[in-house]
Amino acid sequence: MDLTPDLSAAEQAELALRLALALALGALVGLEREYHRQPAGFRTHGLVALGAALFTVISAYAFPDADPTRIAAQIVTGIGFIGAGTILHHRGSVRGLTTAASLWAVAAIGMTAGAGLAVLALAGTGLVLVALSLLDRAAEAARRARLLPHQEVNSDRTDGPGA
Repeated sequence: MDLTPDLSAAEQAELALRLALALALGALVGLEREYHRQPAGFRTHGLVALGAALFTVISAYAFPDADPTRIAAQIVTGIGFIGAGTILHHRGSVRGLTTAASLWAVAAIGMTAGAGLAVLALAGTGLVLVALSLLDRAAEAARRARLLPHQEVNSDRTDGPGA
């Protein structure tokens, strides 16, 4: 049984572009995390998105008779373990939830890019960046205006409120 997929050079080049897009989009989200001095930054987010895209491409093209959703499910499970490793509990404070969520999101972005849905991957990246930058500021402003209670679970930002 030959497992080598029968793809032309042009088809393989298009798949390589999907991988490059995933890497770039994941790295873009990681750049935001790096800017806020988080341990999982530029390289980590880029690699997670690239790995997810590569697994997606492999599941769709290397094993044509297999169910590609099985690989997708394993990506989600694996990223859950990586994300869990970024969450720390110390003296009643929880840190790393935002980093875990951003890693989970870039895996989804990578899977989307790997599936060839470039516009959706770009939109997802934009929304993740909005969530990371604007929603934190909005929540902090609402807390200052006493519209929200004091935050019990800390965000994982280290450079001041709302940053």
